[in-house]
Amino acid sequence: MTRVGAHAPVLPLLAVVVLLALPLGPGGEGGAGPADAVSAVVVLFCAVRLVRDRRRPLSPTAAVVLGLPVLGVTVAAMGAVSPGEGLTGLGRYLQVFVLVPAAVLLLLRDRADFRLLAWSFVGLAVWQGAVGVHQYATGTGASYQGRPVRAVGTFGAQDVMGMATVVSLGLVCAVGLALGAGPVRQRVIGLACALVLLPPLALSFSRGAWIATAVTVTAQLLLSGLRRALTAGAVLAAVGVIVVGGFGLGTAMLQERISSITRVTDAPDQSVTDRYTMWAAATGMWGEHPVTGVGLKGFPEHRDSHASLALSAGSDTEGAGAAFRKQPLLSPHNMYLLILSEQGLLGLLALAGSWLALLLCAVRALWRTRRSPAPGLDCGLVACGLLVWQLTDFAYADIGGPSTVLTAMCFGLAAWWGLAAASTRPRSDGAGAGSGPRALAKGAAAR
Repeated sequence: MTRVGAHAPVLPLLAVVVLLALPLGPGGEGGAGPADAVSAVVVLFCAVRLVRDRRRPLSPTAAVVLGLPVLGVTVAAMGAVSPGEGLTGLGRYLQVFVLVPAAVLLLLRDRADFRLLAWSFVGLAVWQGAVGVHQYATGTGASYQGRPVRAVGTFGAQDVMGMATVVSLGLVCAVGLALGAGPVRQRVIGLACALVLLPPLALSFSRGAWIATAVTVTAQLLLSGLRRALTAGAVLAAVGVIVVGGFGLGTAMLQERISSITRVTDAPDQSVTDRYTMWAAATGMWGEHPVTGVGLKGFPEHRDSHASLALSAGSDTEGAGAAFRKQPLLSPHNMYLLILSEQGLLGLLALAGSWLALLLCAVRALWRTRRSPAPGLDCGLVACGLLVWQLTDFAYADIGGPSTVLTAMCFGLAAWWGLAAASTRPRSDGAGAGSGPRALAKGAAAR
């Protein structure tokens, strides 16, 4: 009970992760789910704690970095097609990029809390990955090339990117925990989890998730140090080849999917053609409304007037307990172009400026940790890795679906690592953990 009480403030955040392990039921729309509702409760819980404790919520730096997206989103909401659409879009953007990240920053108190939340990401990924591998092995997954073999976990055929996102983020956390200077047991378990998550990631058939994960793991290896990067990289590559190839995962479909990455411009399939067409449509919308865009939730309304005839009617979804359905293409599947088309240059500069500032703060804090004898390298690698993965994946995907709440928590973890030293009071947790990178060696003295 004592250990549970010590982590009481972070338990609501763990509840959000746990709810993402529950099946949503076949035929779900892929929108907001129970985890999103609990994330709203988390924000309210955090606000009540701030009022009760009578303490300043955020430092000026944290308030500016996390509050910057509010400007562009608010202006775009006023230009929405209808007030209802504007309010819905405004609430979603504030939830993902402002409110939940701020709540995570304020509720996490030390590296022990941070690691607990990171391990919950890994646990969720292992569970969803196990469900996905079972779907592939038994032919009960989502339809891919006419066969029900695509691993989608509990998210169903309507959200084929859900499991890929969860598994990727869990793998990034596992790699960060394995590369840190923590206990040998933590590093071994982290490496083992990372290797276990390779097959379900492969069986998700998500090219965007593959690319983002490869870029992120490479960045984590380089940030951990050259010697460690070469050693860990060789182990991951060798074992990855054995796991993916030696255990029968190197199927013709998987090989074809991998090879398609290098020929998306020479012989693109219909999904790639649709994506290019929607990217062109988003660019056209921005060209007509360069400053403020067409308004929140405005992409579907303006899509047909800007898209060419190459755009299909929608993507076919089937399997994993759901009947056949033609799913409409309502976004460009590129976060940057979605912001540019709906919020214009003002919105893109505000959001991207916030993300870039957060990345710079996180990398700077990691660099300071590497140059000092204080622990915390694993937390820094996890935080920077999650942020790099999100910013890379945004080139191939946008927000939407139940797994989006994890995106908000990723930004919150990165914010805690890069900004917590300026917005929370250091405290000692008995393991040398302070409340942020610059407080790593000051916890005991502050008491």
